[in-house]
Amino acid sequence: MTNNREALEKVTEQKRIDFVRNEMDDKLKLMEQDIHNIGGDVSQIRSNFWEDVTVNLDEPDDVIETFTSIKQQAELLGERERTYGQIHRQQKILHKLKDTPYFGRIDFDEAGEGTEQVYIGIASFMDKKNETFYIYDWRAPISSVYYDYSPGPASYQTPSGKIDGELLLKRQFIIRNGKLISLFDTGVTIGDELLLEVLGNNANSMMKSIVATIQKEQNQIIRNEKSRYLLVQGVAGSGKTSAALQRVAYLLYKHRDTLKSDNIMLFSPNPLFNSYVSTVLPELGEENMRQSTFFEYLQTRIGKAHQVEDSFSQLEYLLTETNTLQKESRLKSIQFKSSVAFKDLIDNYFRALHKDGMAFKDIVFRNKVFISREELTRKFYEMESHISIPNRIQLLIEWAQKEMKKHAKAERKQQWVDDEIELLDKEEYLEAFHAAQKKNGKEDEFDYFDQEERFLRKVIVNRHFKSIYVSIKKRRFIDIPAMYREIFQLSCPESLTEEVWRKIAEQTIANLEQSFLSYEDGTPFAYLKDKIEGRKSTSGIRQVFIDEAQDYSDFQMNYLKELFPYSKMTLLGDINQAIYAHQHNEIVSKEDNEEVERIVLMKSYRSTKEIVEFTRGLAVNGDLIEPFNRHGEKPKVIHAQDSTKKIDDLLIRIKDWQENGYKTIAIICKTIKESSEVYELLKKKIDVRFIQKGTTSYEKGISVIPAYLAKGIEFDGVVLYNASSYHGDLEKELFYTACTRAMHALTMYMDDGKLNPYFDQINQDTYETIEVN
Repeated sequence: MTNNREALEKVTEQKRIDFVRNEMDDKLKLMEQDIHNIGGDVSQIRSNFWEDVTVNLDEPDDVIETFTSIKQQAELLGERERTYGQIHRQQKILHKLKDTPYFGRIDFDEAGEGTEQVYIGIASFMDKKNETFYIYDWRAPISSVYYDYSPGPASYQTPSGKIDGELLLKRQFIIRNGKLISLFDTGVTIGDELLLEVLGNNANSMMKSIVATIQKEQNQIIRNEKSRYLLVQGVAGSGKTSAALQRVAYLLYKHRDTLKSDNIMLFSPNPLFNSYVSTVLPELGEENMRQSTFFEYLQTRIGKAHQVEDSFSQLEYLLTETNTLQKESRLKSIQFKSSVAFKDLIDNYFRALHKDGMAFKDIVFRNKVFISREELTRKFYEMESHISIPNRIQLLIEWAQKEMKKHAKAERKQQWVDDEIELLDKEEYLEAFHAAQKKNGKEDEFDYFDQEERFLRKVIVNRHFKSIYVSIKKRRFIDIPAMYREIFQLSCPESLTEEVWRKIAEQTIANLEQSFLSYEDGTPFAYLKDKIEGRKSTSGIRQVFIDEAQDYSDFQMNYLKELFPYSKMTLLGDINQAIYAHQHNEIVSKEDNEEVERIVLMKSYRSTKEIVEFTRGLAVNGDLIEPFNRHGEKPKVIHAQDSTKKIDDLLIRIKDWQENGYKTIAIICKTIKESSEVYELLKKKIDVRFIQKGTTSYEKGISVIPAYLAKGIEFDGVVLYNASSYHGDLEKELFYTACTRAMHALTMYMDDGKLNPYFDQINQDTYETIEVN
């Protein structure tokens, strides 16, 4: 009887799918006609633009009329082009909906209003009169009932208030190419059947939208708008990044009149990750937000005058340095320069600059000092002390520009100008001739040639001085390195010994002399530069998303909060993947701050149950991590007799994985050096790709990649090429990160025949050991 009812329901639902798809076809035909008509209008307006404009510049009134005519024609063209673009975007969304019109249905009985059947998809779709919803956008207020409730009492928030009622039915669909593959009614937020269908698929080279499988706790992230700082602590594979991207789509939908993609900024762990997530928002019909790594952002703040080390080079040093004393000294430097204590030290130094200590460079031309650093300093401190340093700098720029114009005028009489006049080409002489002729207007030949020479001298001097004016405007006369160096001449901070402070100071100053900034110096240097020169406005950014937030130091996180003082922030992190040497940022631990709301995700969806049970032995509170009930093979620990046997075994396993349909396979190494060596070994035998820190696109196939670049990405199968090389507190999180990239299969090679020390914390029943002789 139940089977008959299910079959009948399936027939009924398929009929509705067919009906909705037919309605979409009708709407697409209308859109095609609109596109044709509007496209013709756009083409005609462009080709006839000046014919339809009245141009008359004889009288002031005529000029105004001409301007109005041009403005009206431009506005008409702009309006037609916007309409054309909107219809084109709607077409793309409808074509996507035709394949999978919706993924869910709820029957909601609103108190006193009756029952409504609500079908939920990636976008809304209405009837031809735009009166009835055939499909509701997953971000619509009523759609939240689908994600948050089981059948029974339910409610949702609308702009006009709370709507109460009863959820009578929650149904999920799997629809492909307009055909209903399966349907199931569920009492849980999203049924395991749908998740299994999605998670059991092979990994793609791009992250996909998860709107059909959003869980209740993920929905809390997506729709949260209460707190200034939303902190998501999620275990590996818990869907925190996916939920954050759906959150961007939700915010753009809910605030579509006031919030655009340009108002949102995502800080991601590396350029490769930017490529990996780049399709999620377009899949939902939204434009991508601004994206950057923190390092890229730092570089724009610091400029090209200094070479700045990136975070990966810093990590490579710590993973490969064999000199224990040097490594220990660098670690202490990293930890201090990443701390709030160092930020406080810079703040105190900056306050002192209001009265004394500003450093400037001479403004020089042809080895001649036109404005000395002493003169700049004197002029700076002659200004009223209540004027902020950035405002004083702006006044100093204006003064220096005027002074240089005086010098430029005097410079026209110099011999070097005569020498350059002799080298001018015909066109430049001709330009001077016409300019002199226009200005002179007399027949007197002597006066005429005198005028021509004055013009030529002015042109030559201005050409040379142009770069000086630009340099002054860009504040290059301020000696930021000298002031940053001065900080390390101050007395030893309380948290350090004199010896440690001396070593930190010596190394920092030596680097500055080479115009080099270590990664740990990048943020403090940029921070000091911003304090002195004044920050560029970031008021256009309303929402900031920070992925892998646990990798940001206290200093970096505070710097970002000051850079974006008017923005809300969503921070996504996992303390078990904190792979860098500095301590965790303070916002992660600020649970009692009323501006911070914390959401914890403990269920892992990425990996099979067997892989999660293996990796949770490595994690803090790993016993609380809940694996999703999707089974696979146990992780393999392989002891190979030698490197030849290891490569042979590896090639066999990769071939086996490929035959099982694995599309993405990662061979993860600890360092870039090891990755390069493995790539050279393998490229002669198989088609393989080497992913480095400059790699900007992620593709299917076999990749060799250092562990720290694999963060945030998932693969069907993962090989840890030398799992025995990980040791010490610093590398435990790196090992955990590498292991948790695997969706379906994980294999680890132990080169020295011994397990690494972290296996002491791992249950032996969670992995299989294999000897390769």
